[in-house]
Amino acid sequence: MATFEKGILGGFSGKVGNVVGTRWRGKNVMRSLPQRGNYPPTVKQEEQREKFKTVVDFLSPITEILNLYFGSPQGDRSRANMATSYHLKNAVISSPTGMVMDYSKVLISKGDLRGIDAGTLAAAAGQTLNLGWLDNSGQGKATANDMLMVVVYAPDLNLFYSNLEVATRDATTATVTLPNYMASFEVEVWASFSKPETNYAAMSTYMGTVTVL
Repeated sequence: MATFEKGILGGFSGKVGNVVGTRWRGKNVMRSLPQRGNYPPTVKQEEQREKFKTVVDFLSPITEILNLYFGSPQGDRSRANMATSYHLKNAVISSPTGMVMDYSKVLISKGDLRGIDAGTLAAAAGQTLNLGWLDNSGQGKATANDMLMVVVYAPDLNLFYSNLEVATRDATTATVTLPNYMASFEVEVWASFSKPETNYAAMSTYMGTVTVL
């Protein structure tokens, strides 16, 4: 780093060529740009990159759902941004084959609305899933017409199925018919409640894994 008062450049601020000029403690200061190192990433850096890629690849197909129902935006951070942060911290783990999602920790929605109590899940013929729950209307801000949403993921196909308006809270049972191509595959299932025409939702519930019939 060099200081100067007069010269061919005079006092300046910013980058010129391979030097940067600024004022520091009342003096004109000029320093060279730092050399870019071509260093291989550390094991920790590689691990973090793989975690980030795993989470982003998994969440990308359901970004619209996350932007609707994952908490509330904070400053410049969207709901999808907050969902990414949550899953990086809580829902991705190391395995012998690399980073994988911990499906039991995945959230498709996050909020203060009363969620699912005593949820049940079973597969039935014709690529259908039967879901059940208790009617907890009147608890907190839960009402009978809150809408059940269901998100299904087939890991072997790397494909999602979602339905945001399956049934009302007071129905206590619902049937979801999956696409034919999911037949015979194991799927992961999450469910939650939301209030119609709002972004107000519950913390989603992981319903478990079933094989589609």
